[in-house]
Amino acid sequence: MTVDRPLGSRHPRWPDMIYPVNYGYVTGITGGDGEAQDAYILGVDSPLETFEGRVIAVIHRLDDVEDKWVVAPEDRPFAAEEIEAAVAFQERYFCHELFMAM
Repeated sequence: MTVDRPLGSRHPRWPDMIYPVNYGYVTGITGGDGEAQDAYILGVDSPLETFEGRVIAVIHRLDDVEDKWVVAPEDRPFAAEEIEAAVAFQERYFCHELFMAM
């Protein structure tokens, strides 16, 4: 996946929002907004340009047109509470459900 908002970067529309995780998109898969599928990357503590990992959860936004994937390194498990805490900087503005991957 391509990281267009690396850890420590500012949101393009809301510059007071700083990304505490890497965030990007999966080329070739279209999200609900008609753009490439967005994803948070957890388990990496440095800014990235690209990443390969596994989808560990899906954040289904009830009040938006798109869902967000949560991606992590193959060997790094996360509990639902850890995921919610990591993405709260942005997801607190949306009503959502978290679905953990099997």
